[in-house]
Parts: sequence; structure tokens; C-alpha cells
Amino acid sequence: MNTAGHPEATTRRDLELTPFRGLELTPFRGLRYDPDRVGSLAAVTSPPYDVVVRPDGVHHLQSADPHNIVRLILPEADTPTARNARAADTLHRWLTEGVLTADPEPGLYVYEQYDGNGMLQRGIIGALRVSDPSEGVVLPHEDVMPHIVADRADLMRATSANLEPLLLTYRGNGRAADEVVERTAEKPPLLATTTEDGFSHRLWSVTDPDDVARVQSDLAHHQALIADGHHRWATYLRLRAEHPSPSPWDYGLVLLVDTARYPLRVRAIHRLLHGLPVPDALSALHGHFRVRRVDAPLPEALTALAEAAASGNAFLLAGDGEFHLVDRPDPDLLTRTIPADRPEAWRTLDATVLHATLLDHIWHVPEDSPAHIAYIHDAAATVRKAERGGGTAVLLHPVHEDVVRDLARQGVTMPRKSTSFGPKPASGLVLRALNI
Repeated sequence: MNTAGHPEATTRRDLELTPFRGLELTPFRGLRYDPDRVGSLAAVTSPPYDVVVRPDGVHHLQSADPHNIVRLILPEADTPTARNARAADTLHRWLTEGVLTADPEPGLYVYEQYDGNGMLQRGIIGALRVSDPSEGVVLPHEDVMPHIVADRADLMRATSANLEPLLLTYRGNGRAADEVVERTAEKPPLLATTTEDGFSHRLWSVTDPDDVARVQSDLAHHQALIADGHHRWATYLRLRAEHPSPSPWDYGLVLLVDTARYPLRVRAIHRLLHGLPVPDALSALHGHFRVRRVDAPLPEALTALAEAAASGNAFLLAGDGEFHLVDRPDPDLLTRTIPADRPEAWRTLDATVLHATLLDHIWHVPEDSPAHIAYIHDAAATVRKAERGGGTAVLLHPVHEDVVRDLARQGVTMPRKSTSFGPKPASGLVLRALNI
């Protein structure tokens, strides 16, 4: 195989001269809110389910509009079964009442986000063929937690729908798909709204057969990195295995962004350790890490964290009303606690040291137990929750996208919840029903 025309096709399969079957994006009839049936399009949107800070965020979104998408992606009831049944009933009711309607013909969707300060992102939403990691088409870079995959699978089964798109990145280098995206964005959009975070959102449909074919032909030469949505991609894989092929479950809803044209921001995902007071966390670090108090507000404390992270592993602890910078781990401790059979780039990740050395060896906190640990995208929210609950907030510095992509191409997954790529697509602008 000649990989010169396939800049993303660099997996083991290519080296073995196996024909590369790249990204297969398919049009679908999107479900969208009828703007005449809701207060505003902004009021019915939500961040992705795992970014919503529960319960405050859920209640805030519910109060924004009775039809907010959070009632589908994070339904509330006493039991998991009741929650999923409520989501399914709500979706059925909104379809019956015309709150949500299906577009008249299948299409791909060009999606734009703009923050007013120079951050512009455009991509293509469609139904992507679900592929195993061994195919080298969609590359995961993080491990997943089985209980979250099971939760998302139960919700998708109940609703027979993909309620929010995953965020995937690829390197298109200005080819045919980009040309279709840019040309489409010059036309009047299907919808336009501005959410409370200041981002404006616009959506267009691509239904012209020639344009769809151009996009599909281009993407067939590429692989993609999962930027956000590992648990939902693992859910797609599980549900595809449950349904004989061919079926609608062979595909899952995604947003593909060409980061050669629109680079994403990469942020850290922070940890909230329930039941571990800051004094206890700090005491356990004695002799293993250097610990310094940072007498500054959060923005300056995060700057200090970034400076320390530039020369080695560093973390910022909070929850007792102060900030504590933790860095310079004992090299012998790292040698004893971090697996040696992984690439150097993986062994030196802050997330690796956090999970292998701090959580597992020093603090003895199980990383997959919601009763012991929570993963939160917002630093200030993590600190507030730690102070309210008497726990410890562990704030991390983000890793660069190139490190993530290089590890993914080697088939090496990072510790779970290591990165937060953005801006993330707003949930509620377009949904995919599997029975329409």
C-alpha cells in the first residue's frame, strides 16, 4: 500500500500491507428542536453529559427550559431502570408533540462554534461506522470505566438513539472535506444560537449527493483520534456487538474536526477525592514529594502549577482553603510504582504518576469507585466541592495533543480521564434516532 497519500494511515495494519479501510461517515436524518416549540435553542442545549456538574448543573439546565436535553442525557429517577425509562418516555413524548422533529432527508451536518475571541471551530457531524481499535481507524487514548459504559449502554438501548455526538479529530490538511465545510459555512444556517458560555453555534445540512460523496471519499483515507467520548465509543462497540449486522447500531453519532485547520484546546480533567482530607493527603506525601503552599488565588496557583509542570510532574492540591503545590517526586518511588513496559512518554505523564503512584500506592484511593473519586472538568468547581465535602481536590496541568496522538498510534492508552479536548459540541443541536 502506498501510504504517501494517506497521512493518517500509520498503524501496524499498514505496515503489513493490509488494505486500509478508513473513516466511513454516513448521512442520517437528524432530530432537531422545533424553535417554535421551545423558549430558545440555547435554553435546550447542554454540555456533554460528563461535563455537567451534578446536581447543581442538572438543576440549572432543567430550569432553563422544560425541554432541555439534560432530561434525556441525565434523566433523574430513583433507580437506573427508572431513569432510562423516563428518558425513553420523554423522547417519545417530545417526538409525538413535535418538540423534536426529523429532518426531511438524510444529510451530514457542518457545525461551527465561535467564542467571540478568535476561537473558531468547524467540523462535520455524521453517523460513523463503528470499528474496533485493532482496525486502526478510530484511535482511543484513554481507558474507560465499565460502570459508565454500562450506564450509557442502558440509556442508548432504552431510547434507541444517539443523544449527543462524540468529538473526534483527524488531520485533513485542507482536502475535499474541508472544502465542503468551508463552502457550506458561507450559506445561511439551519440554526444559530449563543449559549450562556458565550459560544455561538451554527449548523448547516449537507444533502447534495456530490458534496456527501466528496466528504466520504476524503475521509476514507484517514483515521481519527477520540478527543472526547471514550465511554460513548465503547458503548457503541458494545451495542454493535449485541445487534446482528447490518443494523443502525453499526454506526454512531460523531463530530469530526480537522485539527490541521482547527486546532483544539486541550485541558486537564481534575480529581476530587472524597473522604480524604487535605491534611491527610499532604501528610502521606512526606518524604516522597516536595510540597509548597501557594499564597495566591486560583488563577495564579494554576500558573504556578504550569511552571512546575514544565520541568517535571506536578499537582495542585486544594480543599482546606489553601493551595498546595506538589512536585519533584522521589525517582526511586517512581521506579517502584510505575510499570516499566510502557513508552517513556506514558511513564512520565502526570496522570500516570497520579494514578500509579499517588492514588494506588500512597493514598490507596480506588480510581474506579465513584464513592471515592470524581472526575471534574472545571478547576474552580473541583475546589468548591472539595471544600464543601472535606475532601481533596487534585488539579492537573494539561498534556499536549501531539503526545496524546503519538501514544494512541502506538496503541498505548493513557490513564482514564487524562485529557479534556475542546470546545466540545453542545448537546441538543442534532440527535440521531436509530429507528428513523
